[in-house]
Amino acid sequence: MPDPLADRARRAASFNTASAHYAKYRPSYPPALYEALEEALGRPLTGARVADIGAGTGIATAQLRERGAHVLAVEPGEGMAAELRRTLPGTPLVRGDGNALPLADATADLVTFAQSFHWTDPGRALPEAYRVLRPGGVLARWWNISDSSHTWVADQADRLRAHFGPEGAAHGAHIPGRADAAPAVGDPVVGALAKAPSRPGGPDPEPVADAPLTHRIPWSRRLTVDDHLANLASHSLFLVADAALAQDFLDRERARLLQLFPDGHVEERYVVDLVLTTRPALA
Repeated sequence: MPDPLADRARRAASFNTASAHYAKYRPSYPPALYEALEEALGRPLTGARVADIGAGTGIATAQLRERGAHVLAVEPGEGMAAELRRTLPGTPLVRGDGNALPLADATADLVTFAQSFHWTDPGRALPEAYRVLRPGGVLARWWNISDSSHTWVADQADRLRAHFGPEGAAHGAHIPGRADAAPAVGDPVVGALAKAPSRPGGPDPEPVADAPLTHRIPWSRRLTVDDHLANLASHSLFLVADAALAQDFLDRERARLLQLFPDGHVEERYVVDLVLTTRPALA
């Protein structure tokens, strides 16, 4: 019987073999996302201390920096970290993962997981994030989810499942039980009034807010059919699949999309699912 934890680890590690491809073709995030972060913080991102966890190749890291934030990137994967260093050479980067952050207590105004929280163990990663946040700081988790309210997006998701089986959701569709697709809105750790851990001999832990604030932010980007397929191929589903099986899907899908979009361009449709929680300020 397949080991789901081993499979998840294999899929997470697969990105290190395709980091440059990931950086080139994966979508970024719309300005409205960062406006929502600023609203939650109650201040501009300029000058904010941000820990970007699971930073990958630095897609969100770069956008946070462009808004003036002081960003520390945390990334476990060697290949992804190397790509981030290449494209953002002035950005501080430490190797580590969300389950055991190599960061000091109460040092961040904002902790972010951009398309990465699903690779963690929430029971470990959430307390770690709250430990690193200063009182009043914000934890933000978000995902680009393909918007299946658009017919062509929904039809492509159906073809992926038919070709690859139940795990065939390469571009973020919500599928029950798929750990690397759906955001953890309503995490039991959040909903049960989690406690931020204290160090041995330190003060009692402070309570963490138990009411996540969620946003759904629609956006889109226009790109060529070939670039869209390259984006698909950067997902772990394709990276761990049999090469012939993956290429067969891409070849068939290219023919279908060129029939549907004869000008050779598609409008990728997304909804950013953003989940925000705040560590209460000290009394």
